[in-house]
Amino acid sequence: QVQLVESGGGSVQAGGSLRLSCAVSGYIYERLCMAWFRQAPGKEREGVAFIDMNGSTTYADSMKGRFTISQDNTKNPLYLQIDSLKPEDTGMYYCAARYPSYGGSCPKSFDYWGQGTQVTVSS
Repeated sequence: QVQLVESGGGSVQAGGSLRLSCAVSGYIYERLCMAWFRQAPGKEREGVAFIDMNGSTTYADSMKGRFTISQDNTKNPLYLQIDSLKPEDTGMYYCAARYPSYGGSCPKSFDYWGQGTQVTVSS
């Protein structure tokens, strides 16, 4: 079982930066596909950034440029650097993980989720 615990959220002013962390623990038998999602108040959860088992990263189109996902290896924390924060970045940020598919890809459906960390950006 994979456990994920997020931290690093908080209240910041627009233009500031935050670095979110996701601690990964539990029995892990191969490198995971991982991601950050967020859910703004009154909106559906949306994908922010993804990192596959080889370390390749992809971003939602609207997230390119200000968000950076990183992880050294699957047992090390997953990070999300957010720069030039905007009020519309306010929301709960979740870390997610799954094992690669049998074909070796990382489908964007995840089996393991953290409890989330709140980010609030004021103007």
